[in-house]
Amino acid sequence: MVIWTAHAQAQLRAIHDYIAQDSPLYAKRVAQELVHAAAPLKELPHIGRKVPELDQEAVREIGLYSYRIMYELKQNGQVSILAIIHKRRHIEPTQIPRTSPLEN
Repeated sequence: MVIWTAHAQAQLRAIHDYIAQDSPLYAKRVAQELVHAAAPLKELPHIGRKVPELDQEAVREIGLYSYRIMYELKQNGQVSILAIIHKRRHIEPTQIPRTSPLEN
């Protein structure tokens, strides 16, 4: 199961809203494609690469357009989408949101 965290959902909305300032149609398309790109993680959770800033097997990412879709593999087989971050943005390991251990 692929679960979007509240943080990732807020980032998806922010990306949509930013793009919509110029093109509501393209904004909707990009948002839909970001969600669609995460769907195969249910069946292929290891398809992405490890997030280099963390170098932890359980925190991985896939790319789409200019974005990194970061996700965490849970012990129960669930995949949690943690964040959608622009590829040009410098990010420190402490800035990568993690799900709580209670969600395992």
